[in-house]
Amino acid sequence: MIGTVTDREDAAMALQDFRVESFTHADITHDVYRRGDGPCVLVAAEIPGITPEVIRFSEDLIDAGLSVAMPSMFGTPGREPSTFHAVSTIVRACISREFHAMATRDDQPATEWLRALARSLHAEHGGPGIGFVGMCFTGGFGLAMLLDDAVVAPVLSQPSLPFAIGKARKASVGLDETQLAAVAERAADGCAVLGLRFTGDSLVPAERFATLRAALGENFIGVEITSPDEANGIGKMAHSVLTEDRSDTPGHPTRESFEQVRDFLLARLRGE
Repeated sequence: MIGTVTDREDAAMALQDFRVESFTHADITHDVYRRGDGPCVLVAAEIPGITPEVIRFSEDLIDAGLSVAMPSMFGTPGREPSTFHAVSTIVRACISREFHAMATRDDQPATEWLRALARSLHAEHGGPGIGFVGMCFTGGFGLAMLLDDAVVAPVLSQPSLPFAIGKARKASVGLDETQLAAVAERAADGCAVLGLRFTGDSLVPAERFATLRAALGENFIGVEITSPDEANGIGKMAHSVLTEDRSDTPGHPTRESFEQVRDFLLARLRGE
């Protein structure tokens, strides 16, 4: 059974305060869940999709004075995560035409669709541009978003693509040399990039952040949270910095990381 009636009802309840709109580009259409009145942040969910923890993260941004647009690109919006749901979702995403996630270059139709959505959101909201938060499967897409001017506050939370199989892929950020040079130029012009990872997360190796530091220099803000960390209850399998593994305890490393993301987005989108 894929999902019960209760599962679907709970998912609907989790998103009841969001309005849903569809967005189409290059024959690809997805629903986009939106809420808030401030500067806009495009939140690209992690596998298996818009979970309750992704919604909680978005609501915290809204409470801070931002508006949020969450595209549903895979999975069932609002559904609680499970191992089966996550595995089945990532398998479908990896073989889809939209993602072809095993590719080493970041030229997926998914990133092109996201850039088109970002342009549309920027045209609607105005201001210096919009924010982008990618997580895990979509984490590295924030770099591809910088190939357009609409995004001025990119956040890469545990960027897991390309899969870290072999030395070259561990260090890869999914862009070719020309694309990475274009991103570095935008960063040098004042568009800093914020990245987050747990140090023990094998899906996001240290080599990947080293590549970003080498390419972007001081314009890459790398936040690396120690894991495992028994004192703070962070296990060796910790992965989702802003959602599933985030604590709201004051002073907790993940709470401080969220606050850094929030403040980064607010400052950049307000033109400070």
